[in-house]
Amino acid sequence: MLYFSHTDMYIRVMKIIETPISGLLEIEPAIFGDHRGYFYESYNKEAFYKAGITAEFVQDNQSLSSKGVLRGLHFQNPPHAQGKLVRVITGAVLDVAVDIRVGSPTYGQHHAVELTGENKKMFWIPPGFAHGFLTKKDDTIFAYKCTALYNKASEESVLWSDLQLNINWDIEAPLVSEKDQEAQAFDKLKSQFQFI
Repeated sequence: MLYFSHTDMYIRVMKIIETPISGLLEIEPAIFGDHRGYFYESYNKEAFYKAGITAEFVQDNQSLSSKGVLRGLHFQNPPHAQGKLVRVITGAVLDVAVDIRVGSPTYGQHHAVELTGENKKMFWIPPGFAHGFLTKKDDTIFAYKCTALYNKASEESVLWSDLQLNINWDIEAPLVSEKDQEAQAFDKLKSQFQFI
């Protein structure tokens, strides 16, 4: 749990949860609510630095999707590799990150987390991971901060349904773009990421 000093008072800012895959972090912000509604910090540079997230964010993205839409598994290659801080504003998603860092003891493994407008949980996905999500509710608004600008020439994807990845999306026929349906098989990936 991290704390942030403000006018000589310490308030809880967020809880950082390490996942079984090195580098991936689940983040639970402190929610301050009353009869009027709620308030929370979705980003606090000092708290994130203390948690080891020292990346600079340069682009914010947001998408709206109906229930059953699957987007992914996407990534950008170096030198345009992106770290992402993802969250859901309204609705719900199953969010998935796959380790594509060559030499990683968890290469090819994934971690999934449910992000909802209610739980307000965030997911830090550093460079070296393929990322995707499945919407669980209609009118889901998904938002994320990126550490690099979008670069079409460097983008790549891995097939979301690749059996080798063994991801349980818990859906038979998601709505998937033509581009994502034609993504490469995981065993064809020539990853440019190295585990450090």
